[in-house]
This record gives sequence, C-alpha cells and structure tokens, in this order.
Amino acid sequence: MNFASDNTVGAAPAVLDAIARANGGFALGYGNDDLTRAVERRIAQLFGRDAAVFLVATGTAANALSLAHAAPPWGAVLCHVRAHIAIDECGAPEFFGGGLKLIGLPGAAGKLSPETVRAAIERHSGHRPHFAQPAVLSLSQVTEAGTIYSLAELKALADVAHAHGLAVHMDGARFANALVRLDATPAAMSWQAGIDVLSFGATKGGALAAEAIVIFDPARADAMHERRKRGGHLLSKHRFVAAQFDAFLADDNWLGWARHANAMADRLAGKLAATGLAPVWPVEGNLVFVVLPRAVDARLRAAGATYYAWDSGDLADGTVVGDGDVLARLVTSFVTTSREVDRFVAEATG
Repeated sequence: MNFASDNTVGAAPAVLDAIARANGGFALGYGNDDLTRAVERRIAQLFGRDAAVFLVATGTAANALSLAHAAPPWGAVLCHVRAHIAIDECGAPEFFGGGLKLIGLPGAAGKLSPETVRAAIERHSGHRPHFAQPAVLSLSQVTEAGTIYSLAELKALADVAHAHGLAVHMDGARFANALVRLDATPAAMSWQAGIDVLSFGATKGGALAAEAIVIFDPARADAMHERRKRGGHLLSKHRFVAAQFDAFLADDNWLGWARHANAMADRLAGKLAATGLAPVWPVEGNLVFVVLPRAVDARLRAAGATYYAWDSGDLADGTVVGDGDVLARLVTSFVTTSREVDRFVAEATG
C-alpha cells in the first residue's frame, strides 16, 4: 500500500525498453543526436506551435532554470505560499536565478486568485531600486493541494500577469494528470491560456528521470542552451533522456497512465468518504488529502501503508486537524491497483 508519492514507484516498462534500445550503437553527445532532436520537435508539435524545447533530468532543474531564464536576478517570482518551488526545492530557483526572490501568496486549496495576484503585483512594484520587482507569476498544475486550475482560471491569472508585464511559468510536474481531468489539449492548457514557459513533467508520470522546459516563444529562448549547460543539465549522453520522452509520448502512454492514476485517486477518495473520511480538498488530480485519527494512522502504518503526514496550515475553513489527528497525503500512480486501494480503505475502517 504505497501512497507516499508517484515518484516512489519505478519507471514504466516501456520507458525502460526505450532506454535499452537507445543503448545500442553510437550517437552524438550533448543533445546533438537524432533521437533528442526528434523528441524536441515532437514535444513542440504536441503543443501545436513552434517552441523551444530543452530536456533536463529533474523537475527542480526544469523549474529553477525556467524561472532563472524568465526573471532577472533582481526580480521577484510570485507563487503560492505552498508551491513546490517555494518549499521543496532547497532554494534552487534563487540559486540558479542569481538571487531572484520568491514571494509566496495565500490561496485556498493551493490556488491563487487574480485579485490576490493583482494586489501583490501592485504592493511589490515601484520603490526602485529597493524592491525586487515582480517579473514572473508561477502556477502549479496540479497544485500542491491536488487541485487543478480550470482553463478560464489560468487565462484570468495570466491576463493579470501580462497586463503588468510579468511572464507566466507553469510547474507541470503533473501536467498530464491535470490535462486528462480537464479533457483539454496541451495547447489549451498552456500557451493558449497564457503560459509563457512550461516545466513539462514526465518523471512522476512513468519516466525514470525526464523533464522538459518548453518556451513557447523561441525568441525568448536565447541563451537557454548555455544556461542548461552551466546548470549541469546538458547530459553528455542526452539520448537517454530523450528515449524516455519517446516512450512516454508514444501511443498516448502518458495520458493513459495519468488517467489510471486519477481513477485510482477517485476510487480511494470515494471509498474513504463512504466511511466518513472525506477528503479535505477536491480530488482533481492524483492526490488525496484526508484527516485520519492517530489510531487509524498507526493501524495503517502497522499494516504496511506508506504515505506522508502533511502540514495543515492552509486547510479549508472549518477543517481542523487536532492533536489526535493526522493530515495524510495519499498519492496514486500509474501502477496503483484497485486491490491496493481497497486494502487501504479496509485497514482504515478496521
């Protein structure tokens, strides 16, 4: 019963097979091989427009390099106070950005509102050269609360950012999970909604170590090649990152794997709710947050369940995690089974 994270599971067999195929023969290094070039074109085509694509090995690199490229060292990045870039990347955006500043903003269920963003831009702008001027708005899709911005919400936020001269970045570590839930196209959930730079995740969705930075205006990609190299993410055997994306995108594997993870989250949430353990936030991606009595938490862990206890700082109004409770974050993946879900619920209900 592994619900710790979708990065605790292994890579999909199709991805491992693709890596093995790429291992045969010889290929030029540092992204000059035919497979890497083909995958870069394929990702651009996936989004339906000319775009600059840069493959990297980790989501932290994708986010940090993207933000460092979009904001000057004296600039500020506005994000949710609980965003992954703010609390789980050990200052990587600030490090790669040469000192750029992250400004965390409040928002219910992991999401920002246009009003909050507009007020923050106005509050932090001006008073030059003393203020770090807002330069980028970063949005997580899926959010850290497991919620998803609608296309209209993305567009409204991007419109506010663009009206004030900010670029818009999306942390899409779970891009596929949001995409299938919205039944949208990659274009509709990215550049058509106003996203300028996307961290396109594959690792959590079934790859081994593969992410992509997608810059939707190639004219804005100047020097990203050097930035990636300087950041240590231009692999000498870059074809092995490309091979993962090749298998990830083949036959719409990435969408099928995301649908499965979402379906298992729905099953888990529904069955827990039926026992009185309703999720504290809407289950829209592949994350389920539920308050467990400590006795139930102990019983589940004794039975072999793995998951993380979560900070309850921004729960919905009226939801309280008492001393006798634990806020559990349960994450499903492309390999989660219905049997695993059902056993977890059975153990939870005693």
